[in-house]
Order: sequence, then C-alpha cells, then structure tokens
Amino acid sequence: MFTALPPRYDLVNRIVTLGLDKRWRRLAAQTCLAENPQRVLDLGCGTGDLTISIARLAGENTEITGLDYSLPMLERARQEAIKAGIGRRETFIHGEATHLPFPDGHFDVVGISFAFRNLTYKNPPGLSHLAEVKRVLKSGGRYVIVESSQPANRLIRKLFHFYLRTFVKPVGILLSGNKGAYRYLAESASLFYSPQEVRDMLLAAGFRDVSYRPLLFGAAGIHVAVR
Repeated sequence: MFTALPPRYDLVNRIVTLGLDKRWRRLAAQTCLAENPQRVLDLGCGTGDLTISIARLAGENTEITGLDYSLPMLERARQEAIKAGIGRRETFIHGEATHLPFPDGHFDVVGISFAFRNLTYKNPPGLSHLAEVKRVLKSGGRYVIVESSQPANRLIRKLFHFYLRTFVKPVGILLSGNKGAYRYLAESASLFYSPQEVRDMLLAAGFRDVSYRPLLFGAAGIHVAVR
C-alpha cells in the first residue's frame, strides 16, 4: 500500500488535514529538539516531512536519520530534502521498524509522525518495534510520537469520525486512486487507541514519564515517552 502512495501522498495529507499536518510535524520536530540531541531518528519517515522539519530547526552538529521500508517513499524523501536545500544534512536508510540497523543506545531521540498507528493498530507483530526503539535509545532518550488520537469530548469525537468517513476517505480515494489506503486510514484513525491506551502501551513496553499534548481538540496529539 505504501509503495503506491508517494506521487500524491503529501498533497492528500495537506488537503485532508486542512494543512494542519505541517504545523503538527513542526511541533513534533521542536519537541524532538527540545534537549539539543546529538542524534535523531525519524522512524517510518515516509516522504521526509518530519525529517526535513527537524533538519531545518536543528543545529549543525545534530545527526539526522530517516528510516522507512518503502523505497518509493525514501526516494521521494531524498528528492524533497534536496529541494529544501538540506539534502546533505540527512541520511535516509531503507529498513524495518522491528529490526532497526543501529547499535544499542545510538540515538538521543526517536521521532515518528503518523506511522505509529500503522505499526500498532491491529498489527501485533508491529508492537515489537517498541522494544527496538527502546534498544536504540540512550538512557533518558525520548520517543516522540505525533499521531491521530481520540478526542475526550464525545461530541467532538463523533464529529471527527464523521469527518473521516465523509471527507477524508472519499477525497483520499479520489485524489490518490487508492481505495484500500484511504479506507484503511479512515478506519484505523476512527478506531485507534485513546491517549490513555497509548500511555499504557508505552509503559508496558518499559518506557517511563509518558506525557501527552492534544492537538485540535484531541483529534491528534503528541506523546513523549522516556527510556
């Protein structure tokens, strides 16, 4: 599914989020860089939006790596980094979240933007990526997750789910031509875990000091878990 999306992936994201996804990724990038990390990994980097946001905000001494298993996504990420004028500041690697090709304690921060749901929603094998993230993080390192969420207010939650069904799914299908991808997006976002369930998942995996910042009344949010 993710090898077929790159040509219009970013365009669809901008339209169905009304452009808010760029702001949310920038907030996630700022969170990643809050403690002046030396090494940052963008896990499931896709077309490189978060990686590029981090590179634009980071100091010259910060090493930035993007990893994804979709080769078309990675190629698009490299092209976008070059267009942004920061292609030499980033390294893009082909790899899988459950078998990260890095030594123990290598990164100060691992960030992930709108790929955490793909790894964890109805995907039990994907949960093993949490152990891998924990392994490659230094002690005290942070896992920064920006992802769709479930608004606490019942009415807002219903409106959010209605928007997913009646706008995100049909517009995504129309623009991308990929019915399966945007049916999956609407379903997985509607049924995805609450902030408390994500917190419980991260604590069960051995992380600590898990915090959450809601975005757009809780339709999305930023989770931070400390190793």
